[in-house]
Amino acid sequence: MSSNPDQIVYVVDDDEDVRDSLQWLLESVDLNVESFDSAQAFLDGYRAGQGGCILMDVRMPGLSGISAQKKLPEYQIDIPLIMISAHGNVDMAVTAMTQGAQTFIEKPFNDQTLIDQVQRALTDDLAQRARLNRKHSFQARYDNLTKREKQVFERVVQGMSNQEMADDLAINRKTIEGHRANMMNKMAAESLAELIQMAVVVGLVSPE
Repeated sequence: MSSNPDQIVYVVDDDEDVRDSLQWLLESVDLNVESFDSAQAFLDGYRAGQGGCILMDVRMPGLSGISAQKKLPEYQIDIPLIMISAHGNVDMAVTAMTQGAQTFIEKPFNDQTLIDQVQRALTDDLAQRARLNRKHSFQARYDNLTKREKQVFERVVQGMSNQEMADDLAINRKTIEGHRANMMNKMAAESLAELIQMAVVVGLVSPE
């Protein structure tokens, strides 16, 4: 997997030797790396919206990995987290996973295992960002509809026919057909199935 310039692997560990070793290993497979010697330094240094993943030691002086994990939403950090755990800290690492960490890697770690987990985390980050971009795109299109077009949209995805919508909204069927055509055009939906998929993404209907 080639490096994505829009993604950064954040290495967070108070042990300088571990940081240097991880940075060298990850850069050897063409990944972008930024290192921090404390969890707070990472939280303060993260740029909002930056893609990538976090490699963080579970036990550090000051703010621990577990405590830092709980603060990620507060700092608007939503990228995959891999905990690094020394022997004896596995229970803490498992706790981190129950709080949403992707996995944990035990020291001393196998280089290839670590690289594979980081690549997986970066792939998951790209997929998550693509889903968010898709949702934002659909939401922007929906927000651009007129009030009447939104009413038609909502009734279309409920399965109502043009005549049923006309009766429900107390307007004539030809007007409904015009609003429906405009709505489909603005949403860039080529089929009813595609429109329903958009409605699910923006939260107008719940998936089965």
